[in-house]
Amino acid sequence: MEHQNLLGGPPAAKLPEDPAAAELSAGADPATVASAHPACLAAWAALADLALAKGDTVTAYAYARTGYHRGLDQLRRAGWRGHGPILWEHEPNRGFLRALHALGQSAAALGEEDEAERCRAFLRDSSATAAAELGDF
Repeated sequence: MEHQNLLGGPPAAKLPEDPAAAELSAGADPATVASAHPACLAAWAALADLALAKGDTVTAYAYARTGYHRGLDQLRRAGWRGHGPILWEHEPNRGFLRALHALGQSAAALGEEDEAERCRAFLRDSSATAAAELGDF
């Protein structure tokens, strides 16, 4: 039985499966995956996370922003209208949510607190589960 949204809000956004994400899960280098599959949000998020771990915040910011903007485009093509839930529980959404988190982290590290706060709010509003799972920055 399918449940209806009785509150009248927009339906949860669900990105389509990304076959390239399986390459990452199998241990492929994120740069190789992003190069071969530039639409793979999980690859951009992984590149941002790796750069953050190395302390290279400018590079992390660039990777995260790429994943974020590509993700917004994909979400819009999937019917998202700029607001409403983007569920962490739907695996294909995780690349976008991780890129959003990395964008906030790198913005905070660069002293861009307004940008970091926008990312925090967007992440919390999109998926409380993702915000809890990924942690604050």
